[in-house]
Amino acid sequence: MAFKRVTGREPRSYRLLYNLASLAMFAWVMAAYRTSPLIYAAPGISRWLLYAAQLLVAAVILRCVRQTGPGELLGITQLRTVTSPSHKLVTGGCYARVRHPLYFYSTLFLVLNPVMTVQWLLLTIFSIAYFIVGGKIEERRLLKEFGETYRRYQQTVPFMVPSLRCHRQL
Repeated sequence: MAFKRVTGREPRSYRLLYNLASLAMFAWVMAAYRTSPLIYAAPGISRWLLYAAQLLVAAVILRCVRQTGPGELLGITQLRTVTSPSHKLVTGGCYARVRHPLYFYSTLFLVLNPVMTVQWLLLTIFSIAYFIVGGKIEERRLLKEFGETYRRYQQTVPFMVPSLRCHRQL
């Protein structure tokens, strides 16, 4: 925040730092996965159906990442670019039904876990809170960058829960 007040822009490493913090939180959950108290474990075939659903969701997440580019998502593009990289507003594909498909599908992936421990539940809750707050912050940045085009997109495409209707690309 101090960096932004002094320079008027976000530090180029903010996305990379967020991803590293997310990775650390995920590592914390996975390190204690076997010792964390069990809330529930889906039995029999339902367990495998939930794993299959997670695999399908992971495939959709990868498709969405390809639309904007993995370098952009990871924060590598921002580090390489001296000035703010010129973006193209993506409104098709995954972004035609929801403005933040990566947040939506990541939430779905977490919720579909067939083995729910206390730490996995905490990860899910903290992730959802971040997705909402992070999405609102991202929206402000996108409004500044794309102006009225993004405002029209906001008015026609839901924030984080997809619409079943197809939307026209802007």
